[in-house]
Amino acid sequence: MAEMRAPDTVMTLSRLGSLHQCRLSFMRQLTRRMAREGWVFTRRIFDIDGAGVGHAVYTAQGPERAYSLIAFAHDLPPEMRSDRVIATAWDATFTLFDGIPEAEDITRLSQNVPLQEAGRVSEKSLSVSRANRSVRLWDHIVGALAEGRQPEADTLDAVGYLMRTTAVYGSGKLGAADRERIAARPEMQAPFQAEMLSVYLTRWFVRDLVEHMARARGGAAAVPLDPALAGKLGIGNSTGLGMAPYLLNHPKLLNNWITARERAIATVRAVPTATEPQIALFRDLVARSALSIAEWHSEHPLQIAKLAQLRQDLARLQTHLDSVDLRQAHPWEGLSRWAQEQLSEEGQEWLASLMLEPYGDLIDALGAGMADASGAGFVIDGAMPVSRITALIRDSFGWALEMDWAAPENCARAWYVSEEKLEPRLGERFEEPIAEYEQPLAPARDAALAYRDLQGWAPDAPIADFLAQHPEHRHTLRRAQIFAQAPYGEIRSNTIGADLLPIDMLRAKLSFFGVTRFDPRSDRWVRVTMYAGAPYPQDLTAQNADLWVYPEVS
Repeated sequence: MAEMRAPDTVMTLSRLGSLHQCRLSFMRQLTRRMAREGWVFTRRIFDIDGAGVGHAVYTAQGPERAYSLIAFAHDLPPEMRSDRVIATAWDATFTLFDGIPEAEDITRLSQNVPLQEAGRVSEKSLSVSRANRSVRLWDHIVGALAEGRQPEADTLDAVGYLMRTTAVYGSGKLGAADRERIAARPEMQAPFQAEMLSVYLTRWFVRDLVEHMARARGGAAAVPLDPALAGKLGIGNSTGLGMAPYLLNHPKLLNNWITARERAIATVRAVPTATEPQIALFRDLVARSALSIAEWHSEHPLQIAKLAQLRQDLARLQTHLDSVDLRQAHPWEGLSRWAQEQLSEEGQEWLASLMLEPYGDLIDALGAGMADASGAGFVIDGAMPVSRITALIRDSFGWALEMDWAAPENCARAWYVSEEKLEPRLGERFEEPIAEYEQPLAPARDAALAYRDLQGWAPDAPIADFLAQHPEHRHTLRRAQIFAQAPYGEIRSNTIGADLLPIDMLRAKLSFFGVTRFDPRSDRWVRVTMYAGAPYPQDLTAQNADLWVYPEVS
């Protein structure tokens, strides 16, 4: 295997904010597994009236156990439709049920799931979620199908989804099962598989619901949505600052995600020669990826600039591929080195994802190791000598130790939780009275402060003695010890600086989910699409279970 890229290279926010989906993305891991294992999908209940109110149950049966999406459809007044986490009503609400629900389960859940945060579920629920319609597109499709015609393809492409989720909660939220309950199941070992399955089944329900509403309006004249059009539609997702602290609060998990991707990249770079089928697949996916890039639009200035650069990178790569012979020795190492000199970070990471595609046999097994199986919280080793802990801090945050943390531009922001909105917020430290409510989400600054206070202590003194006098540094020293096992667990950028772009953290996490159409609406929240192009459950086969993320070239 080639040498993995250094954390100093990979873990900057600018590069993390340039990551793309790849073979190890959680949605693609799930669809591959379900196809490989021959999962069977059934719509058990669809009890929804002409106004679009009722419930439905969709079951995914795997080799050993079943999972069921219970969907509740609501008639939501337009003035109540909101994507905010503090909303109290939605067009549809869902839970992923562990097994096949009985009538009494559905009755109990119908009294709680539509309430979301105000309700409670049991450990039989693995996730709880909600979604709102894209009203303009929903009305357009219902109206067209009701009249016996297909909707305009361009209108569908402009939005890309009929409903967007505003939260998919799991891991104990609202009374749902803790992660530990399902972590040992083979189909749940990769991260977020319950949530990804919930969204996958939600997409099926949404298509059924829009066709049902069209039949209710148009009667015998109504037609179903053309499968080719339906296939391009995904599930939207609206995500804000609440996702950003996740990466900072889970350094071991972040390390496992990045390590798996970097190991995959290094494995492919070390391939001595590429076969003709592997080269053909790579070139085909470059062309198919070009379609995705052409269809990827944003109205936000930051993303507009990144897209313009990515399109330049695409043109530069296509020109280069016309002149390079990928049959030469170590073709992917050569291509990677060329990209480091010729492409932007966005282009480099896009190319890295594409290079992985022909080598599923070498890298797909890495997906099973992306979860954090360490279980209980990390216990500080109080016997570790001061010399060792200072070395770990230098290794993980050396770049931050000489920074002037009193300078306003280096500590301009502060993370806190809004009491009114119950959401993570990023405020201006010197303009708002928020400092006393600050969350510990500035690991670089805290590492520098701890390192300063460690100076003067005897190198062989145990850190337990240090912490007895400086308990405020417990969280930093815990992170330093985690770093010894997780070198890719720390972001090598300032998370409270004036130039911070929180969407870089959102982009990093969402890329591992496998989303497309990353579309920031500000530097703090984003809309994306999930499962666009994927086969619907009843159409899933080994032949279409993986590369659906790349549109076909007509």
